[in-house]
Amino acid sequence: MQQVTEFSHLSAPRDVQVLRTDAHTYAVTTVGSMDNNCWLLCRGGEALLVDAADDAEHLLGLAEQLGVRITDVLTTHQHADHTRALADVLEATGARHHGPRLDAEALPVAPDRVYGNDDGAREALDLAGAQLPGLGLQVIELRGHTPGGLAVLDLAAGRVPRAWVGDSVFPGGVGKTNSPEQFQQLLGDVTDRIFTLPDETRIHPGHGDSTSVGEEKDKVDEWAARGW
Repeated sequence: MQQVTEFSHLSAPRDVQVLRTDAHTYAVTTVGSMDNNCWLLCRGGEALLVDAADDAEHLLGLAEQLGVRITDVLTTHQHADHTRALADVLEATGARHHGPRLDAEALPVAPDRVYGNDDGAREALDLAGAQLPGLGLQVIELRGHTPGGLAVLDLAAGRVPRAWVGDSVFPGGVGKTNSPEQFQQLLGDVTDRIFTLPDETRIHPGHGDSTSVGEEKDKVDEWAARGW
């Protein structure tokens, strides 16, 4: 378990990086054959797990190592590589499951709370943990990679802003889409809902390395021209 001041490349499966402040602890690890990033966002002995992707034993063990109880699990989108450990983690923890409204029916476990709206407005997470609401986390809908995924936003004053975006945007491009219409939908949502955040906002994808709004937003015209 590596203590860091900012998240960087994870070189091997089950590697862990932990960022601690007086107010919160954020941890990331990789699991599964597709090296999915799974995040524990912790405050006051409680944790929100972003994507119970795979390897439930490892995810539950990491929470134990951090001294936290998983009270909430958020699934960013419906794809199976992001949900393989979902049922096991929910059964082991009794956590509240949060998911996207437009992907909800395709998830292996129905969400207890769903998010997303026609206006593309941010929504506060209705977290089960008593301490977690103090993080001030929000979600916003991103459509196109799937009918409608979610990004988790930490925009609290005094902290580095962060967006956990699932597979909607990566360093160098948006996520995979299956038609020109889906690509335009995803590019538009990422442009309007993520790239309007402060340049210093850290973008944490569901696979691979993190990036920032400032590093990516000026590439939109290039991405639009190439069509992916």
